[in-house]
Amino acid sequence: MEPMEPIQGEGDDLLSELLKPLRLTGVFDSRWHVSAPWAIEGDAEQSCAILHYIVEGACWITGEGQTPVELREGDLAVFPTGTAHRISDRPDRVGGLRLGAVLPERLPGTSGELKIEGGGPESRLLCAGLHYDASAATGLYTALPWALVLDRTQVDNEPLLRDTLRLLASTQRPVGPGDRLITLRAFEMALVLALRPLLREIADNPASLPVLSHPGISRAMVIIATRFAEPWTIESLAREVGMSRSAFTAAFRELVGEAPARHLTGRRMQEAARLLGETSLPQSAVPQRVGYRSAVGFHLAFRKWFEKTPGEYRSGTVPAA
Repeated sequence: MEPMEPIQGEGDDLLSELLKPLRLTGVFDSRWHVSAPWAIEGDAEQSCAILHYIVEGACWITGEGQTPVELREGDLAVFPTGTAHRISDRPDRVGGLRLGAVLPERLPGTSGELKIEGGGPESRLLCAGLHYDASAATGLYTALPWALVLDRTQVDNEPLLRDTLRLLASTQRPVGPGDRLITLRAFEMALVLALRPLLREIADNPASLPVLSHPGISRAMVIIATRFAEPWTIESLAREVGMSRSAFTAAFRELVGEAPARHLTGRRMQEAARLLGETSLPQSAVPQRVGYRSAVGFHLAFRKWFEKTPGEYRSGTVPAA
């Protein structure tokens, strides 16, 4: 069988799935006032994106096996999956403080302040941990690079992102009823707005996200993201994208990081959780809406995925009317 040609706009469709807002469950944000010499070591965070916005001055971010990156005033760095990293005044700075030692609690819904007075050049940063619902994170999202950086010009080209970050970084940020929810939604918007220009760059350079350069696997990702309610099997998915079952499974595992069956199940469970938690759709109608012809099969799959039954999941949320 001849290789398939990419479908016009398919990469954009795939990227649009990643751009759907992650469901943030909580945010811890902090304002840093630091002067050289300084260095902070951050541990890896599970189901948490990390954001660093440079309000004033400059700093460096480094990660294991990664080339150091300098950030200057107005730049923004996002760590989509909370990869462990170091942030400091110089890339070769020896020693440093553990983030857990200087900001030990970091509970979602709270804020903090970090001060280091070293006597040298000063910097101010807005830093945040954006905790998200892991079930809403697509396989494509988890495959993003360890760090994504927008320079000041790119941030300024997104006025809503720029103004939101400046407001969140301000010491005069409004405080009042609903402040926690407003802050959560503001950071959620900032994350999506930050991803948008970065994903445009990825679309122009598919090598940075290899799944985009494989027409069969990228098409399968779009199908799973948008047509998950159809009765797909691995065989029918492979046939749909013009590949053999074995080649499809091997390429999918390599490029996406998990088996196609698990990825399909994850997408179905993500939608099932949304229907149960955010709508008043009868529970009996959910299986068919997410691709299950058997209510028993859906019940078993849901319980295995979430370690609770659909009814238990719904009772722990407040569905919309």
